[in-house]
Amino acid sequence: MTLFEDLKWRGLIKDISSNELEKKLNEEKLTFYIGTDPTADSMHIGHFSSFLIATRLAKYGHKPILLIGGATGLIGDPKPSKERQMISKEEVKKNVEGLTRQAKEIFGFEVVNNYDWTKDINIIDFLRDYGKYINVNYMLDKDIINRRLESGITFCEFAYTLLQGMDFVHLNETKGVTLQVAGSDQWGNITTGIELARKKNDVELFGMTMPLVLDANGVKFGKTEGNALWLDKEKTSSYELYQYLINTSDEVIIDYLKKLTFLTREEIESIEREHFECPEKRLAQKTLAKEVITFLHGNEEYLKAFKMSEVLFSGDVSDLTSSEIEICFKGVPTFDIIGETTLIDALVNNNIATSKREAREFINANAISVNGRAINDENMIINSLAIDGRVIVIRRGKKKYFLGLIK
Repeated sequence: MTLFEDLKWRGLIKDISSNELEKKLNEEKLTFYIGTDPTADSMHIGHFSSFLIATRLAKYGHKPILLIGGATGLIGDPKPSKERQMISKEEVKKNVEGLTRQAKEIFGFEVVNNYDWTKDINIIDFLRDYGKYINVNYMLDKDIINRRLESGITFCEFAYTLLQGMDFVHLNETKGVTLQVAGSDQWGNITTGIELARKKNDVELFGMTMPLVLDANGVKFGKTEGNALWLDKEKTSSYELYQYLINTSDEVIIDYLKKLTFLTREEIESIEREHFECPEKRLAQKTLAKEVITFLHGNEEYLKAFKMSEVLFSGDVSDLTSSEIEICFKGVPTFDIIGETTLIDALVNNNIATSKREAREFINANAISVNGRAINDENMIINSLAIDGRVIVIRRGKKKYFLGLIK
């Protein structure tokens, strides 16, 4: 397949500004850019598919530039329903530093910050050198702006599309960029840049958008939506990412394999056939988790996440470190263990059992395990079982977990 055919098969092309772009992608070597505003100090999985496009195109000889919007991030891209909350200059600066470091570590391409060429432009020069070329009626026709007219849109938000258009023109003038790639929600901003370049410099630029990656409920991944899976493993551990990906629904799993991995068409179609013959084995989900985590964090992190997942499934946590246990059981009911504590007291005092009578029934029925081992002695001092002298995992039945922390 050609590059363009591969992108279409993966569902990575939604809009293109010209049919000529297909030929250019297949036959020429373009310099292109893709950007993100610094609303957080880490990218999330919603950025991952979009930014992977940089690596895909680079494999075919195109040159990527990754843009961090230190200037546009101070303004904020208009949201469909209401004004985006502004963040402080100090926070934007911190986020820019985090995203720049992350983009270089994960993708390894040149990173630029639009604040560098925007900060010294005064309002008169901005209006004369850029504003004069874009008609207000043209801006009003932008979908994101048009949808806000009834509820109201500030001039600050209104001008955002022109700022992003200015980026496209600047990168064309200084770095020879002729293509902008982005998620489909950026189409209006891309076309503003194309129009600005045509009128200001009489050059033709190109744009391409990708469908947004949605979760199983049809909601896009993102910080605003509250379902962000961060690419920074300190914010979302490899284990947490593994757990999310391994539980991806069958309805979207093949789509994710196409958009979030570099597996070939033949490999994905083979996995698809095998997966749906025995979906309970979750072959496609396991493959997705391995490919994504290995790309982001390396094979060692993937193996660690896999081991933690397998251990959690078996219930025997004795091979995990205390730090790994705290990651695995993040969000389960947690209690402190102060001084020597018997098993029965731990059960009753921390609402694992409602009474000593019920606690004994659980214990005698082998329904209580500590660190994966069934305990039948209600008077056992559980402190001695703590892993690394710090944590204890109590399981009641098959799925109820409780985490004890030695104080």
